[in-house]
Amino acid sequence: MATRYDPFQEMDRLMGQVFGSAKAAGTMPMDLYRSGDHYVLHVDLPGADPGTIDVNIEDRTLTIRAQRTSRTEQDVQWLVNERPSGTYARQLTVGRGLALDKMGATYADGVLTLTIPVAEESKPRRVEVQHVASGADAKQINSSAPSTQG
Repeated sequence: MATRYDPFQEMDRLMGQVFGSAKAAGTMPMDLYRSGDHYVLHVDLPGADPGTIDVNIEDRTLTIRAQRTSRTEQDVQWLVNERPSGTYARQLTVGRGLALDKMGATYADGVLTLTIPVAEESKPRRVEVQHVASGADAKQINSSAPSTQG
């Protein structure tokens, strides 16, 4: 039976257990989808200071950090002050099969976008099966994937 491989399957499990998934989603909501041979992750960071956005990968843990600074005008009497400030962080555990060294990141209109390609060794391959005459001693099977032997 063929199953679909999702390297982000365990992504929020750890964060959900430690901090609760509602808190994680409320501070840094995200969308994740696969488009062809790469994954796209959109993370909402409205009002984040662009110079404070940090994306770090260590082993299989992707960490996103950003800072939003509160306004500090002189002689101001606040009537409503609901917008949170401070440092926001989110960690995601990613599975194998991603080319993390080729990940790209952009920040526009308050949204951080990470593009993570699928690693070559994890991409589907077509195996060509050649028909051999029935009296032959051996069958010849070729793969269209590049050889990994060195």
